[in-house]
Amino acid sequence: MAAETDPASLVKVVALLGAAVVAVPLFRKLGLGSVLGYLAAGLVIGPFGLGWFSHPQSILHFAELGVVMFLFVVGLEMRPSHLWSLRRQIFGLGTLQIGLATLALTAVGLGFGFALPVAFIGGAGFVLTSTAIVMQLLGERGDIALPRGQRMVSVLLFEDLLIVPLLALVAFMSHAPVDPDAPPRLVGFGIAVASVAALIVAGLFLLNPLFRILAAAKAREVMTAAALLVVLGAALLMQLGGLSMAMGAFLAGVLLSESIFRHQIEADIEPFRGILLGLFFLSVGMALDLDVVAGNAAQIATGVLVFMLLKALGIYAVARLMRSSHRDALDRAVLMAQGGEFAFVLFAAAAHAGVIGAAVNANLTAVVVLSMVLTPLVVIAMRWLLPPVKPSLDGVEQAAGQTGSVLIIGFGRFGQVMSQSLLARDVDVTIIDTDIEMIQSAAEFGFKVYYGDGTRLDVLHASGAHAARALAVCVDDRNAANRIVELAKSEFPQAKLLVRSFDREHSQKLVAAGVDYQIRETFESAVRFGEAALREIGIDADEAAAIAGEVRRRDAERFELEVAAGDVRAGRDLLLGNAPRPTPFTPPKREGRPLNDAAAQAIDDEAPA
Repeated sequence: MAAETDPASLVKVVALLGAAVVAVPLFRKLGLGSVLGYLAAGLVIGPFGLGWFSHPQSILHFAELGVVMFLFVVGLEMRPSHLWSLRRQIFGLGTLQIGLATLALTAVGLGFGFALPVAFIGGAGFVLTSTAIVMQLLGERGDIALPRGQRMVSVLLFEDLLIVPLLALVAFMSHAPVDPDAPPRLVGFGIAVASVAALIVAGLFLLNPLFRILAAAKAREVMTAAALLVVLGAALLMQLGGLSMAMGAFLAGVLLSESIFRHQIEADIEPFRGILLGLFFLSVGMALDLDVVAGNAAQIATGVLVFMLLKALGIYAVARLMRSSHRDALDRAVLMAQGGEFAFVLFAAAAHAGVIGAAVNANLTAVVVLSMVLTPLVVIAMRWLLPPVKPSLDGVEQAAGQTGSVLIIGFGRFGQVMSQSLLARDVDVTIIDTDIEMIQSAAEFGFKVYYGDGTRLDVLHASGAHAARALAVCVDDRNAANRIVELAKSEFPQAKLLVRSFDREHSQKLVAAGVDYQIRETFESAVRFGEAALREIGIDADEAAAIAGEVRRRDAERFELEVAAGDVRAGRDLLLGNAPRPTPFTPPKREGRPLNDAAAQAIDDEAPA
């Protein structure tokens, strides 16, 4: 322990960072996710792997700050009005899900032969889902802000609140002798309420003025220090009140969610949150006691599978009862089927109170850790086993028998803008795309967009490509654009082919394929942007327009050279760069003179009149 706490020993720090840097990119490359990478790295370098760390619990205690900061960032996204709108999900869905799962898991503990208090503590601890793992997986998928993600966040928040009454219940069940100097429980409850009230008052009346003063000082590092002070101070206040540190940070985030400094605070906290959360997963991997697992392999393996299965079934049943779709309910059940970090707190408190023995504590901890390790694997397995979601075509018409003069393939931002010129001239257009949400949204603005994949020949025929005078390929996927060009050149030679290209290299390939017109998707807007920049700094409008025209001319000339040479580096001399030109080390002693009369005459001819 002394070696690990020695400030001069950087080997441990390097080992932690090195394990994360190696494992996480590797696991993400394999499609296994960053959480499993952290857990595996922790297992490898922990006391039951290479043995570089002998006391992972000390690291785990410190790394829980990552969960604290994660909930603070979540709180920043939860405005009070939005949080109030989730009250039924937090207390209704949360109560139903937690109650059903706790009953089922307590029954399992009784079936294993444990006494009722031990079975209840084991079941209630496993019900407390890992906020860190679920939020990390939701964040990687981008689902936190979606309705299904919000429902899971609501239950997680309720479970974090639940740790308080559970710890109080453990104290009530305690077999340990009562400390005569300990304050009465009613006093403890009053301290908890006072802590929450103090945090709310500080959030409403002190935090915004504080950040205004610091912002006026224009010291970025002080703003970062203040953001950390708010998070850690709120967590400390809740801990002193006997409540959850994570809930304190979440509440502080909610109180700052309406602040104009919200985005700045989030940016300051983000690096610390990511590092500490990764450290938390590493320490969880280290905490997996392989000796305990090996000594009670059958019991622990059975406990992990039965606990996860029953909890998942309970979550799925409640989700379906609350009218979630089968897929959303299954997704929620898989993501939330594991135990969590608060289970360690509950088991340690129960062991200290004499409610459960040391061996039971070790076994239950191993069950929770293994469930956390298995969760990313189960999520990946479900992703492979479940068929891909087929988009609903409700209200969307598939292309069939269209006969427009121009077929527009792809109706994103580019296609929407280019269509305006055709529609202004009353040209009969047919538009196809594969984005269901975009098609439905476009209908609200008066566009008739058909569902159709332009890379398929049968869809192009159904969309009227065989009768169209022009095909406008506006998709933002170069491979799809190339496929459409290939089909159009061989099957629809009567149609002019206009294609949006990705970059210069793509444009060259399109020219080689014989398209009638191509334009790089950002070129013209960038030229116009540069022209506007010249006008804004005081350049005459006519001169700015002439310069923009010169930029277009030079680019066209350069592109012709590239096409002729088959090399994007051809014509580089036509680019206007800002690198300084080399100058001679010493100035010339005299001006240059023509060597003969012919050279002198050429200089005179080039001189301005």
